[in-house]
Amino acid sequence: MSLPRLDASIKIFYEGTLKVVHFHRAAKLSLPFFIFISYGMNMQTPPLECTSLPPAIAPCEHIAGNEKFILKAFQIQEKHLRADGRSLVDVTLDLEDGAPVGQEEPLRHLFATLLKSPANTRHQAGIRIHPPSSPDCTRDLEVVVSAAGDQISYITIPKVRTKREVLWCIGLIKHYLRAHSAKRSIPLHLLIETPEAVKVVDDLAAIPDVETLDFGLMDFISQVGGAIPSTCMKSPGQFDNQIIATTKSCIASAALRHNKVPSHNVTVDVRNPEQAFQDAYRARHEFGFLRMWSIHPDQVDRIIRAMSPSREEVLEAQAIITAAAAAHWGPIEIGGRLHDRASFRYYWGVLNASGSAAVQATLQAQHRP
Repeated sequence: MSLPRLDASIKIFYEGTLKVVHFHRAAKLSLPFFIFISYGMNMQTPPLECTSLPPAIAPCEHIAGNEKFILKAFQIQEKHLRADGRSLVDVTLDLEDGAPVGQEEPLRHLFATLLKSPANTRHQAGIRIHPPSSPDCTRDLEVVVSAAGDQISYITIPKVRTKREVLWCIGLIKHYLRAHSAKRSIPLHLLIETPEAVKVVDDLAAIPDVETLDFGLMDFISQVGGAIPSTCMKSPGQFDNQIIATTKSCIASAALRHNKVPSHNVTVDVRNPEQAFQDAYRARHEFGFLRMWSIHPDQVDRIIRAMSPSREEVLEAQAIITAAAAAHWGPIEIGGRLHDRASFRYYWGVLNASGSAAVQATLQAQHRP
């Protein structure tokens, strides 16, 4: 393969000596790919402490409550694919709010059918069930897990209040899986939308089956007896109100502390898709959320862009991690800035957040002479 012109050189401290490593960026690849000229490495993952990371799941979760919208959501998934074939969009089939009162049972069976249908090509679809306090919760799990337990990517439990409720749901899910010989576990997404849940959020995040903590803004506001005005159900109030901002920080911190994914609430302004980008950007950069809900197709692309590392960030992370590997993870200098293991951990996280293809490209570069 022919290489383009020399792109840059990086100073590294190697065995006590300052050396210069030149690298090229290979051409015609979907993601940046760095090839070292001076050094070859033999390494699989960085030997860094504290490299545990949240699950590398889709940055956007699109919710749909009827057959037409669900099938359209499956098509949206196909438009947003990573290099490894995974979609950047998960689809949540909504049993809690999707059915008119009295029509819950037909919707359960419909959702089970859709999960097993050829339209579910990416197999990245979950179910939002009724709250544990609802008599419909048990029936939701019985029907959907029994019929399509091998196709459910995750189960979202709304209005969680206690750890005991979550453990009870886990027991039911495992029971219905075993009853149908499904040898797997199903990740749980917990909707934190009550003051009681916020109080025990660290205990909820510590449950092994939990994959995400999702903030339910509107239900949370409705639970506090008018203490928070309705204007805070949208921006800028949802970020400026001190109670809400503290709650968001609490949820995101608990999730990240336990290597779970914090997921941000919806943008209700569906006529202005750019508002979804602004909300997602603030959620990501000010509060540490790694995922966000979408309620309209036009919001999907904006959320993905705001929640994903930029091309420039990925390029920088690849350069730093590859140079660090060449220096056997000793200190390096790039552009006059010193990097050590603390920053290596950060940039390794950037690569993981950008998708497995970026990680593999970087690791493969380390094997090149």
